[in-house]
Amino acid sequence: MVQWGKLFNMDGHDQRGLHDELRSLLPTRRDDVPPSAIPSHEVTKVALRLKHQIEAVVPCELEESRITKANSSVITPGVIKTAKSAGGEQWRACVVYCLLVCKKWFKRQALLELWDADLHNVRAVACEVLAKRIIEEEEDQRYLLEDVLLKRYSIFVNGKDTLPANAIERAVDLHALRVIGSSGYQKCISYLWRGWLVQDDDDPSRFVDFKAKLDTSYWAHFDPDRMRVPVYQNTVQIAFSVIFLVLYTQAINTVNPTGDLDPIESLLYIFTLGFICDEISKIWKVGRYYIGFWNVFNSTLYAFLSVSFIMRMFALGHPVGDDKRLNFNNLSYNFLAFSAPMFWIRLMLYLDGFRFFGAMLVVLKVMMRESLIFFALLIVVLIGFLQAFVGLDQVDNNLTATGFIVQAMANAIMQSPDFDGFDNFAPPFGLILYYIFTFVVMVVLLNILIALYNSAYEDITGNAIDEYMALFAQKTMQFVRAPDENVFIAPFNLIELFLLILPFEWWLPKHRYERLNDYVMGTIYSPLLLITAYLETRQAYQVKSNRRRGEEDDDTIEEWEQLAAEIDHEGDGWAKRVEDTRPNVVTDAALLEVRELRDEIKELKGLLEGMQANASA
Repeated sequence: MVQWGKLFNMDGHDQRGLHDELRSLLPTRRDDVPPSAIPSHEVTKVALRLKHQIEAVVPCELEESRITKANSSVITPGVIKTAKSAGGEQWRACVVYCLLVCKKWFKRQALLELWDADLHNVRAVACEVLAKRIIEEEEDQRYLLEDVLLKRYSIFVNGKDTLPANAIERAVDLHALRVIGSSGYQKCISYLWRGWLVQDDDDPSRFVDFKAKLDTSYWAHFDPDRMRVPVYQNTVQIAFSVIFLVLYTQAINTVNPTGDLDPIESLLYIFTLGFICDEISKIWKVGRYYIGFWNVFNSTLYAFLSVSFIMRMFALGHPVGDDKRLNFNNLSYNFLAFSAPMFWIRLMLYLDGFRFFGAMLVVLKVMMRESLIFFALLIVVLIGFLQAFVGLDQVDNNLTATGFIVQAMANAIMQSPDFDGFDNFAPPFGLILYYIFTFVVMVVLLNILIALYNSAYEDITGNAIDEYMALFAQKTMQFVRAPDENVFIAPFNLIELFLLILPFEWWLPKHRYERLNDYVMGTIYSPLLLITAYLETRQAYQVKSNRRRGEEDDDTIEEWEQLAAEIDHEGDGWAKRVEDTRPNVVTDAALLEVRELRDEIKELKGLLEGMQANASA
């Protein structure tokens, strides 16, 4: 089964035209994507109404804090109420999605109109704040989850509908941290992660409650379709990654001098084949938008393992004791050993569900992106100085020191310059030029890189909680897929490819083929399903208990709630004492003083008018 990758960048500021719509987290083929729940023309009209409102509410450049603070004088209750009504009663479910579309438009406008970039960026922030307030004020949780956040909508661009997406996906695409950090959004992500919200088999455009969520029967939860649940897929991926690492460790520590393949190495290469097929399937179905840092990293590791396997096959093509067999075998193990750091780093990719690793992975990703600026400058500097050194070397029509020059420049980049070799290199020009090169690289460029890294680290760690929630939302959404697809996680995808697709899919009727897939999935995932069915049965009892108490399905009774029902704050007068001494933190203190002064002036004016009336009488 295809594991949909991370198909979006983290800032979303450089996306152009239909770029966002083409980077959907779900399948990008139009035949596979459910249609828009509301006509695209109507969604676009709602978005344009909201854009007009934001432009009127934020007519000039304002400080961002005036938009984002709790008692904002800009995003007032009246503004929120007007935004809610932009779609009327019929199309009101798409308002949050349209606000995110407006955010993208304002970000795009900030790139096109640099002279007003700050104004448009503030308006984009206002879109986020409005969307967050609307999400948090919605009391109908079912309507919020199923209609506002999970229904897919399209807008009308360039004479055609864009690919449908929902507010959950759009917020992740645009890295809208305020929306992602809202309580309703996180509840939706939690329900998707647990499998409490699933795509409707009859209508793929809708997400509905998991029907067996309240069923306390064990076998009702022993269902291969439950492998679509993100938490279970993530668990299987982590398990296979650990097994993959164990196989590698065993293979690299048990070298076969004869070059034969033992069972451990065979399993290692079978796992590798499964992962390679998975990557190829992703790229084929999703396209170039799938390619990202981790995908390239994994592909590089699989390339090293493939070369190691090919070298081993070359070795097996020669008789035992032959020198070529020995050389190819040694080369195979060298490639295998060379990839060891990548094996362990790869494990971090599957640990991003833990908060510490998740935040650090975001930092690393941003740092790698910032490194592009450094390397762009470095390449220009390297080409210029290399041409100068080569020119000095061939003044006498004899180019002899190219290797020395390249090595010396590489040493300088790694902060280990070697000045001795330049004493006799085109004196005094060679030594002077190398001093200048070392200064530019070690003092200027490397300090720029350090400053970029420091800035990226501060930006992420200063907002670590929201960044982690965004990463977790991204991780959850990458597991959400069309309901008619079957979950075969690598290396189980080899079973799907060679034992199901190739021999049966092309001729077997669809309903029988789906039933065959269910039988196979039930067999290979049965150990895990035995555990998940038990866990879901326990969850069903908890959900039933919560509903009897009138609480949310995911509610838990904490320590401070255990005796709360036995305390009557109204009866013992404690609530009134608290209310009398409670400070007003919603309204600004200066504004409260002004209001109080206005009331006193009004009272004084009344007294003066009364005195004047008495004097006239």
